[in-house]
Amino acid sequence: MSSMPLEPQAFAERVANLLRTMKPECEVCLSNPRELLVNGRRLDLDNLFRMVASEPDRGEEIVGHFLDQLLDGEALTAQELPIDFARSRIMPRIQPVSIFDHLSEELVAHVPFVNDTVVVFVIDLPHMTVSITTEQLMRWDLDTESVEAIARDNLSNYTADLEMQVIESREGGRAIIIGEQDGYDAARLLLGSLHTRLAPRLGGNFFVATPARDMFIAMSEGPGEFVDRLRGRVEQDYRRMPYPITKELFYVCRDGVAGTLGSLAA
Repeated sequence: MSSMPLEPQAFAERVANLLRTMKPECEVCLSNPRELLVNGRRLDLDNLFRMVASEPDRGEEIVGHFLDQLLDGEALTAQELPIDFARSRIMPRIQPVSIFDHLSEELVAHVPFVNDTVVVFVIDLPHMTVSITTEQLMRWDLDTESVEAIARDNLSNYTADLEMQVIESREGGRAIIIGEQDGYDAARLLLGSLHTRLAPRLGGNFFVATPARDMFIAMSEGPGEFVDRLRGRVEQDYRRMPYPITKELFYVCRDGVAGTLGSLAA
C-alpha cells in the first residue's frame, strides 16, 4: 500500500483522486491545499491531514475510512436532512467574501458581516461538516435570519465553558486568546455574550483578530504600540495559516461588532 504524501497540496490532490475513484459521479475539485469542493460543498481536510501525519504508516487506511464516512454523509444529504435532525447541529462560520470567487453566492446560505466577510452555516456531523445551501433552507421553510439565530444559539450552548489565555504585554496592553481548535474559534466573535465576558478583563471595548478559522485574539484598545505590534502578527498569521479570513480587526462594544476596514492606520 502506498503512503499518503505529507505536503498539504499533494495530500489534497491524492484525497481528491481517491474520492473520484470511489465515487466517479461526484464533481471533485481542489479549492485550496486544505479543502476540496465535492458537488459544490466544502470538505475540510485539516483534521484528516493531522490524523494521517500522526500515523503516516496507516495513511491510506485512515483516508479510506474517512471517505467511506463521507459517502455515508453525502447519502444523508441526498435524502434531505430533516430540520428536526439538523437544528441542534447548525453552526456558524465566518468566511471572507472571496469564497464567492469559486462558489455561487446565490446558492450559499449566508448573511453579510463586516470587514469584507460573511457568516455561513454548516451542519456539524460527527466526521464532517456539510455546508447549508439556500435550497436546503427552502426545504426547511427557513430564511437566513432564522438559521442565523439557530446557529448563534447553538454556538453559545456549544461554548459555555471556554479556556482563555490572558497575556499582559510589556507596553501595558492585554490580550486574550481562545484556542479550542474545534473549527469555531474565529466564529466565537459572534457570541452575544462576548462583550460581557471579555470587557471586564480588557478594560472596556476591545478589538478582536480572526486571521484564520482556528484563531481568536481579543486585545485592549491601547496602548497604540501594543495594538500595532499585534496587528503585524495578525497579518503574518493571515498569510501563513490555513482557512484565512481577514487581517483586519473587529471592534467589539456593548452594541455589537463593527468593522475597522480602512479605519485604522496601517
